[in-house]
Amino acid sequence: MDRLLFGDNQFFGVNHMSEEKARSQQMRFQDLGAIMQVLDAAYDEGVTTFMCTTHDRVAEICDLVRADQDRYARMEFFPCMPYAHKYANAMTEDGPLGALRRFLPDQSVFSAALTGTKSLASKDIDGITRLLIDAEMSMFRGLRTPVVFLQNVVVDLLLGLGFDEAFVIFADHVRRQYDAEPGFITMNLPRLLDTLERLGIDNPIVCSNINKIGFRMPGGLEAYENALRDRRFRAIAMSVFASGAIPPEEAIDWVCAQPNIESIVFGASSRRNIASTRSLVEKSWAPVPR
Repeated sequence: MDRLLFGDNQFFGVNHMSEEKARSQQMRFQDLGAIMQVLDAAYDEGVTTFMCTTHDRVAEICDLVRADQDRYARMEFFPCMPYAHKYANAMTEDGPLGALRRFLPDQSVFSAALTGTKSLASKDIDGITRLLIDAEMSMFRGLRTPVVFLQNVVVDLLLGLGFDEAFVIFADHVRRQYDAEPGFITMNLPRLLDTLERLGIDNPIVCSNINKIGFRMPGGLEAYENALRDRRFRAIAMSVFASGAIPPEEAIDWVCAQPNIESIVFGASSRRNIASTRSLVEKSWAPVPR
């Protein structure tokens, strides 16, 4: 994985500190051209991995990248699924069967999944999960997706329910079907690591909040520091600036000094901020290759 990954929160109105800023960004990035301008800036600064949700706008970004593969020859996507709001809205509008009909790739697949409603009636979670993963991945056809993530809203729900089998289903399908590494996003790093180790998912890629002040890090900063020091996994740090609560240089210096962190995912809305983050990382880590 690259040292720096570019995230998409800013494009879809997500800001954990300021609702006003979130609304402003959401308005600005309603135009696809504005999104591409920032993505192009990141790409030209050498940040060529886009860690993104499966939002409908990401499908439009994928179309543009496919249409100009000379320009985006080094571009990689790290899909993060599912995009929970999309499913919640579909369930509200169409009900469970209607939501599945909307998201499964085509009517033949839908029919195969729900012949006589057998899959649902028998609670064939394995089959439905694999079909929904394939549906989410369809927007990335022909593009490089070396890591595919399960979003924290699902990961942490599964942890709470104790439905460990789902992690194995996801990991196995991503490896076999897409020749990709499975990744997991969580708001409870220590507990997820315990579960994945018990399941035999070795040296997993796990993305979680990791920052100097313990912002949105359930279990406390010390538990995360212990995990980084003592556990076998590949860490991606997000929310390293704690939504602006930590000065950038201080935030990057601290994160880069922690053991076992392979990548940082960050969002930015301007080339200046992208270049600034890249520069800070280059000072604290070995140079990030262009």
